[in-house]
Order: sequence, then C-alpha cells, then structure tokens
Amino acid sequence: MNALKNRVQLIGNLGDMPEIIILESGKKLAKFAIATNETYKNSQGEKVTDTQWHNVVVWNKTAEIVEKYLEKGKEVMIEGRLTSRSFDDKEGNKRYITEVICNELLMLGNK
Repeated sequence: MNALKNRVQLIGNLGDMPEIIILESGKKLAKFAIATNETYKNSQGEKVTDTQWHNVVVWNKTAEIVEKYLEKGKEVMIEGRLTSRSFDDKEGNKRYITEVICNELLMLGNK
C-alpha cells in the first residue's frame, strides 16, 4: 500500500511555455502549469466547464525532455506526488503553494 500514498495522475494542457532553471549544482529544473477540465450540467441544465490549474515541477533528464519538446497548449499526462511549501513574496507576505513533483511524463496529442 505504500506505493499508493501521495500519488497523483493528471492529464491536461500546458498553460504557457515551461520555465527552465539551471541550478548552481548543474541540475536542471522545469516548472509549468497544466489545466484540467471537468464538464457537467448545472441545475438549470446548462453545460459548465470547471478548469483547475496545477503547478508542476520536473527535474533532471525529464526536465531536459520538457525543455526540448513541450510548449504552450501541449497535452500531457503526468504522474507524481503532491508537495506544499511556503515562501515570502517581494512584499514580505508569506505565500503557500502546492505543486506536483513529476516522476513520469507522457506527451499526448498530435506530434
């Protein structure tokens, strides 16, 4: 059962070009957001689409693949784990963020 703890799978579309960061240690990091959509009918029978945004972090070789092949609008499937952290913004306010640390990435859609 340990393999099922803190595991998330998402299929969505990139909202923008990935941000690529090379750390002092030489490790490569890619950050991007994907949008997932859920469509349902409300009580008036109208079709409603609910879009959720998910922040994704990718490391090392997978980050190199992201840098080379992914672009805004590309459909991907990611698998990873959720993590939350806090930081202080430029004004000194404490901010909180939840991210998906991606372990596996699959490019979907057209080539």
